[in-house]
Amino acid sequence: MKIQSKGIANKSLKGDLLDVYFPIIEFGEKKVASGSVEIKNNLQQIIEVDWTEKDLNRPIESLSDAYLKLHLLSNKFVLPNSINLDGLFSKLPNVVWTNYGPISVNEIENKLNESKINKNNLYVRSLDKFPCLTDYIIPKNVRIADTSRVRLGAYLSEGTTIMHEGFVNFNAGTLGPAMIEGRISAGVTVGKNSDIGGGASTMGTLSGGNDTKISIGENSLLGANAGIGISIGDNCTVEAGLYITSGTKITMLDGAESKLVKASEISGISGMLFFRDSSTGKVIMKPNNKISDLNKELHNND
Repeated sequence: MKIQSKGIANKSLKGDLLDVYFPIIEFGEKKVASGSVEIKNNLQQIIEVDWTEKDLNRPIESLSDAYLKLHLLSNKFVLPNSINLDGLFSKLPNVVWTNYGPISVNEIENKLNESKINKNNLYVRSLDKFPCLTDYIIPKNVRIADTSRVRLGAYLSEGTTIMHEGFVNFNAGTLGPAMIEGRISAGVTVGKNSDIGGGASTMGTLSGGNDTKISIGENSLLGANAGIGISIGDNCTVEAGLYITSGTKITMLDGAESKLVKASEISGISGMLFFRDSSTGKVIMKPNNKISDLNKELHNND
């Protein structure tokens, strides 16, 4: 399979690349062509990349490699956790993201000074290695209440709604319509018709050196201010405020019988309700009789 792309890089005054925007990508038989590629000044550079499928599996060796792989994720050519992102952080410079585009951290003070003198309203949106998704790609049939909280490299399926406090990192996202009011960390995927409640969080692959990939299945609910460090399968509910780490001791209830297990032992299980017994403080798991169902009107994002 051939992967061909053409983009525009922005450069610092010293000639260092700051970012690359790829409006034209051919990925096998799939293609995006969201605009023309032309440069307006000597602080821009045209970047062309020709890859094969083998390049998806090698570590990142340049800034253009990094940006192309992030574009492939956000254009939904590849799924989260399906390509090699080793070397990503070392190849992405820390950049000042402004309303006038990326600026080198070594040049921002002069730019701010010029802005105050000339009253040209320059403001800093963030100081980070990653830009916002929507500065490069507008996903179809998706709502994002605060675009600053979704990074380039996020994978957002049609029907996804991200509310103001929702956050989606790179190499993470939704595999179908979903309600996101909490945090989807790097490496985490959320199945269709699932709901991440307000203030809820998922432990990602960047959390304390954790290399376990967490996923949430279909028709599941992570309640407000809840959290998981294990995967949960389809038709699961984690009650509000309950955080389950891999080491959490869980009492499994099945009829009259009970069994104490470590959470990591049941990672990925489906059809379960997780809650904390308010009398004993024990974390309980039992069959879930209620299936999470999204409001279809809220996720018809045409």
